[in-house]
Amino acid sequence: MTTKIFRRGVLAAAGLAAPDLAGKGWAQSSYPNRPIRIVVPFSPGGTTDLLARIAGQHLSDAWGQPVVVENRSGAGGNIGAEFVAKAPPDGYTLLFATVGALVTNQYLYRQMPYDSATAFAPVALFGEVANVLAVHPSLPVNSVSEYVELCKARGAGGLSFGSPAIGGSGHLAMAYLEFRAGFKVEHVVYRGSSDVLKDLLAGHIPSTMDNLPPYLPHFRTGALRPLGVTSSRRSPAIPELPTIAEQGYAGFDAAPWWHVSAPAGTPTEILRKLSDELVRAMTLPDVIRRVRESGASELGGSGDELAQRIVTETPKWRQIVAAAGLEPQ
Repeated sequence: MTTKIFRRGVLAAAGLAAPDLAGKGWAQSSYPNRPIRIVVPFSPGGTTDLLARIAGQHLSDAWGQPVVVENRSGAGGNIGAEFVAKAPPDGYTLLFATVGALVTNQYLYRQMPYDSATAFAPVALFGEVANVLAVHPSLPVNSVSEYVELCKARGAGGLSFGSPAIGGSGHLAMAYLEFRAGFKVEHVVYRGSSDVLKDLLAGHIPSTMDNLPPYLPHFRTGALRPLGVTSSRRSPAIPELPTIAEQGYAGFDAAPWWHVSAPAGTPTEILRKLSDELVRAMTLPDVIRRVRESGASELGGSGDELAQRIVTETPKWRQIVAAAGLEPQ
């Protein structure tokens, strides 16, 4: 699915451009002088897709050029990421993806179509979403520590949790908590969050670790009980709920984050211009509002900050995947 984001009159102006007259230096200094394509490696309608369109709209408004959001889904994001990795490094094809494309997928897939460490040039961070540890009200726990102690008391396999995918962000967040707290809980895999939610509400499973947004209405009614969020800071969607880090696990952070990346070799001048504009976007009240409405939280950061996050998180998730015994598929 392809969606075009543009200002009135921009497409007509873009059609008058003469790329054959543009030398490399001129193209860099006048970037962008034609439409930009943002590749989302997931299906339309999800949070990644929604955030990409927010970022694309901001760039289009700021620079007066069309931004085309193109969905290329499959293989946990690897198909779309590969497409961008092999695109010309000119700043006109960008990747908008999750932490998986740059960090975790390399440990979950036996054959990667690109090298996570060298295929991309980091541009900017653009939002995060908390996972939440939540339980059915019949489970006699009210905090993360009580949940951990109950899991330990019942032993491996004595308690279960549901999540939408093997190696998904909820599964990995629970694996991280297991690693930190020293317990084991049985993983029940579903096809999607809606299926997890249905069984949790019915009491067929006692707990879940999953992206926060779908569960919020059921916390408000008391149908489900939240125990803690996996982000390093409290979620603005439910600020009264403590983080797992606040509940005895200092430094715990397992919130999936989104990023914009470009093909390796993209000129530094272009990367800096993209980075500066996307970082600025994350300071604007209207952008923050739309990010929150999409179910995410604002998280801005330059290309350098994205690069540092990759350096920090790569060994962490390598260790967690190994500790969880996950075999590459």
